[in-house]
Amino acid sequence: MSIKAEEISSLIKSQLANYQDELTVQETGTVTYVGDGIARVTGLENALAGELVEFENGVFGMAQNLESNDVGIIILGKYDEIREGDTVKRTGRIMEVPVGEGLIGRVVNALGQPIDGMGPINSTSTRPVEVKAPGVMERKSVFEPLQTGLKAVDALVPIGRGQRELIIGDRKTGKTSVAIDTILNQKDQDMIVIYVAIGQKDSTVRTQVETLRQMGALDYTIVVSAGPSEPAPMLYLAPYAGAAMGEEFMYNGKHVLIVYDDLSKQATAYRELSLILRRPPGREAYPGDVFYLHSRLLERAAKLSDELGGGSMTALPVIETQAGDVSAYIPTNVISITDGQIFLDADQFYAGVRPAIDAGTSVSRVGGDAQIKAMKKVAGTLRLDLASFKELESFAQFGSDLDAATQAKLARGRRTVELLKQPLHQPLPVEEQVLSLYALTRGFMDDVAVEDIQRFESELIAAVRASHNDLLQTIVDTKDLPDADAMNAAITEFKATFAPSAH
Repeated sequence: MSIKAEEISSLIKSQLANYQDELTVQETGTVTYVGDGIARVTGLENALAGELVEFENGVFGMAQNLESNDVGIIILGKYDEIREGDTVKRTGRIMEVPVGEGLIGRVVNALGQPIDGMGPINSTSTRPVEVKAPGVMERKSVFEPLQTGLKAVDALVPIGRGQRELIIGDRKTGKTSVAIDTILNQKDQDMIVIYVAIGQKDSTVRTQVETLRQMGALDYTIVVSAGPSEPAPMLYLAPYAGAAMGEEFMYNGKHVLIVYDDLSKQATAYRELSLILRRPPGREAYPGDVFYLHSRLLERAAKLSDELGGGSMTALPVIETQAGDVSAYIPTNVISITDGQIFLDADQFYAGVRPAIDAGTSVSRVGGDAQIKAMKKVAGTLRLDLASFKELESFAQFGSDLDAATQAKLARGRRTVELLKQPLHQPLPVEEQVLSLYALTRGFMDDVAVEDIQRFESELIAAVRASHNDLLQTIVDTKDLPDADAMNAAITEFKATFAPSAH
């Protein structure tokens, strides 16, 4: 078969016309040290802080220390197979995680990869894990309540949408329980929840996820888990990954609640990274920028202005104290960044007061702005009354002959403490909280035995629900108290049928 010379030349010409010179230059480096989730690499002259780099075995790392002769990289994943002499290449990308509706109901790791065995995540968009927080002009003051369902919180230290409220206390005082109950109470509240478990045992996280699933709360929750067996970089990154997932919803005008459980373990992981990277240690061996670690995370929680869609992200960071010492380095840092704290007292917890919220030390800097009108009216002086009752009680145990006013105050205080107790995973709707606190503050419980208070409350709510539901509906609709005479009549009517228990 003969091919003409013209055909050959036209073929060559067309090939030359379509020829594109694709030269790609990849900057690569060499690993000089690896260990404990850290690698040192020479040769990456132009690497940027926070840039993703890829190791030979496909594991990614993130540039942290940019030094004159090498780059300190934190390894995001298994570092056992990385050896000295391996090549590392720049990707030109910064650390990102998948975001969007596809993550809801899933359990993911700090890189946004599924770890719940339910297949790949249906998500097309990503967000950088580190983003500048909204500025002052992009925010709006906090004014909508975020109902936790816990009387002791909603009445004493109310939380608003867009607020940062610290949950602080010793280990095993119920910090996670307060957070989980708050998550359960967001059902039908148009709220998306992100629960970030940092350094929590895998079995504990599994239990929490199961609780959320059984109570139907996993339908609006994303769980980000970085367990204690994972390398320190994953524990350091997990909260930022959770914040990025939350921001996607916030900037789309939705409301988000994010729980960081707990930031003490993130600070410990960051200290470990910093010391291995040879950064100078400071107070309690933490690096000097550990304050910035938490401030740039928590500042991302905000109530956005109407121009930006009016979305919000409410943060509930958890911090563990040692023997109630709130003056340690990390607790004081996070207290100064947040808008108030819920302090859980170990002594109260062991005495059976649960949630063990210390009214004297706990505070909300948003306060009444984050309460509905009805709650503001019934819980006005409750926190001060409780704090003064605690002082009075410790003083009264030494004296026997107290005047009538002091005795009345002590009696009311004991009933208040009893009423604020609440069983685990049983959050109360705000209208029922208002009803029981109204009965307490208006004196209807003063002659009820302390042991009967909780039964009185549950039976009162059931009775009013059954025969005077319009009163509770009025609180829901108007956010204000119904007619006082109608409330008093309904409670008096119930009280006539209440049978005190025989003691």
